[in-house]
Amino acid sequence: MTQQNASATDVELEIQDLSHDGRGIGRLDGRVVFVDGALPGDRVSVRLLPERRRQLHADLRRILQPSPQRRRPPCILADHCGGCSLQPLSDEGQQQWKQRSLEQSLQRIAGLSPEVLPLLVSERPLGYRNRAVIPLERSEDGHLKAGYYRRGSHRIVNMNRCPVLDPRIDALIAPLKRDLETSDWPVDRHGLSEGGLKHLALRVGHHTGEVLITLIASHQDFDGLEVLAQSWLERWPEVVGVSLNLQPRPTNQLFGPNTYTIAGRGWLSESFAGLKYHIAADTFFQVHTTQAERLVPLMLEGLGGSQDAGPSSDLLLDAFCGIGTFSLPLAAAGWRVHGIEQHPSAVELARLNAAANNLGERATFEIAAVATALPALLDSAEALLLDPPRKGLEPHVMAAILATPPRRLLYLSCDPATLSRDLGLLCAEVYTPRSVTPIDFFPNTSHIEALAVLERRS
Repeated sequence: MTQQNASATDVELEIQDLSHDGRGIGRLDGRVVFVDGALPGDRVSVRLLPERRRQLHADLRRILQPSPQRRRPPCILADHCGGCSLQPLSDEGQQQWKQRSLEQSLQRIAGLSPEVLPLLVSERPLGYRNRAVIPLERSEDGHLKAGYYRRGSHRIVNMNRCPVLDPRIDALIAPLKRDLETSDWPVDRHGLSEGGLKHLALRVGHHTGEVLITLIASHQDFDGLEVLAQSWLERWPEVVGVSLNLQPRPTNQLFGPNTYTIAGRGWLSESFAGLKYHIAADTFFQVHTTQAERLVPLMLEGLGGSQDAGPSSDLLLDAFCGIGTFSLPLAAAGWRVHGIEQHPSAVELARLNAAANNLGERATFEIAAVATALPALLDSAEALLLDPPRKGLEPHVMAAILATPPRRLLYLSCDPATLSRDLGLLCAEVYTPRSVTPIDFFPNTSHIEALAVLERRS
């Protein structure tokens, strides 16, 4: 369908499923049609849009008959903001779809039907996110907007609250916006003029309550920043540090390479799986702390249990280890862990966290790209933990694992499609999938986390 023959009249669709990014899926003359805002079970009136990349999309005009699982979203901005596409779907509906979506992905992409355990449901479908990075924009009249993007665009939906965020950082958005608005500092999110503020980042320690405030900007020329930062520490005792991160490039990468502490300290303390951690403003840490903690016993079970009664020399490689989030609990359970991470600041924190928990001898860390370091280490490893980015494993990493496969392999994934692709390769000749567990790390969104447990066949 082209621009000329796109429908100018409304058509009716029965919505049957959701796409991986939470768009409703219906069919028209045998072709799939994607509809933003539509849910499985809805009967809707839509207007077709011009075909793009051989796909049909449509604007939702009216809901003729709502799905039995449709609800009033808990956020007043849910119909506009692109942050939480599944808010109109009931908690039970979301959980059923995520379970089914993972199973279908494994079957369709990998041809696998492993035991998919029941979804680990979050006890906190709202107020769970321990981190927010909020785009900023100053309108022509000088007012500051802060909010997430409208779906499919870079237009900000202005907000003062977000119910998905931990309430302790959610409460800071409105007063921080007021302070930044009155500062008259330039805001240049896209790098189109002389530069300025780009994003407001907030992070809280779920168990400790400590908060970090970080401004992301293209330069550091903000008169009065030190005074304002100090006033935030005095106004909110839970705020332990204010930082400025410099991202001078016009890029989708939110954080730049350099972060400067303006007031207080550049890290917060947190407890995770009974251990102590330092977490910086610009390092990766799972955003749903309690759900991430539930992974630790699953990992230990997949590895064969605690090593307390077994040989202490068994080596577990933790690829993409970050700040040692999972390395340290596994080391505390008796494994000898070696983590690989290419970001120097993350490795510095991992080593610091290991020392703080008296695990420096059991947990070591290396600054390197996984594709570079992993091949030489696999021959001595009993087990391998993979927690790659959304794109999954690079070909060189996959080839190294297949050439020298450890006996046990755990794969933690945030994308069912790339997980399925990689499991299809790993399980073609070398591994047997023992189980796959979906975990609801991101309630009210279409994101699905999953832990796959594999065992070498011989």
